[in-house]
Amino acid sequence: MDGKMKENVSETLDYDALDGSLQFDGPPADFQVKMADISWVTKKTLDVVYAKESPNQRLDLYYPEEGEGPYAVLLHIHGGGFGLGDKRDDHMDTYLKFLKRGIAVGSIEYRLSGEAIFPAAVLDCREAVRFLRRNAAEYELDPNRIAVIGGSAGGNLSAILAMNLPNGEFPGEEGKALDGSCEVCVAVDQFGPIDFAVMDDMARENGVSFADHDQANSAESSYMGGALKELDADYLAKANPITYINPNMAPLLVQHGCMDRLVPYQQSVNLVEAVKEKVGEDRVEFTTLPTADHEDKLYGTDENLDIVWEFIKKYL
Repeated sequence: MDGKMKENVSETLDYDALDGSLQFDGPPADFQVKMADISWVTKKTLDVVYAKESPNQRLDLYYPEEGEGPYAVLLHIHGGGFGLGDKRDDHMDTYLKFLKRGIAVGSIEYRLSGEAIFPAAVLDCREAVRFLRRNAAEYELDPNRIAVIGGSAGGNLSAILAMNLPNGEFPGEEGKALDGSCEVCVAVDQFGPIDFAVMDDMARENGVSFADHDQANSAESSYMGGALKELDADYLAKANPITYINPNMAPLLVQHGCMDRLVPYQQSVNLVEAVKEKVGEDRVEFTTLPTADHEDKLYGTDENLDIVWEFIKKYL
């Protein structure tokens, strides 16, 4: 990104701008994540501890006003370039609308890259699902009706969870005693980075996205623990959902805007094509938003939420 472009972006810097792989020398000193208004949700359980390695291994649960459990649950995985964000950020203003559909909604906090690099975030999300399966009765949830959704970095994590890898088969789980399944029944990936190694090539090709992912201080480099070009290709592939496509994967909805300046649209195209090739066209659906940028408000419209709901309710 040239200096003028960076200067222009910084004039309106907010959480959405910081998400993804936008280059910056850390957030401004007075930067604060925009938080959701959860005051209207009367039935909720906050800051549930799902693991004990970090104080950030917590999740929130919100319940519909009507009906009785056990509820199906949609778990949100927040974005923020793997290094920022909060499980209670203002994206939840959108996802809490699903409470009106009669399902519970949750949100997972996980270790960010400043605390622990890959695969910590993935391991945390997988353990959060295991925790809810083990404790489903206590939290009025149906352990066999768990869905995940995430945007940007959360989209990558959601897509990886969709692969439903058995315990012990994801990097970092080798030799560990893991209690319960981390399988999900359906997943939604919104504009997630997929193949970190080629993001800049795609950006230069499309002429829309910023070609800055290979820099040593990019979101992806920070997450993986070094400048992408200096890291082993096999190691980078471990953070790529395409690596794990298998017949046991959950149905996956992918959404991406063609004008995304942070995560090239082709990232999602390649994921969708790989799923179709390896396990069949019936396992993935793709929503293209022709005019949408990264974190675009179009994702939160009633029309798009209807698309998301129609997809996930088929499998819940």
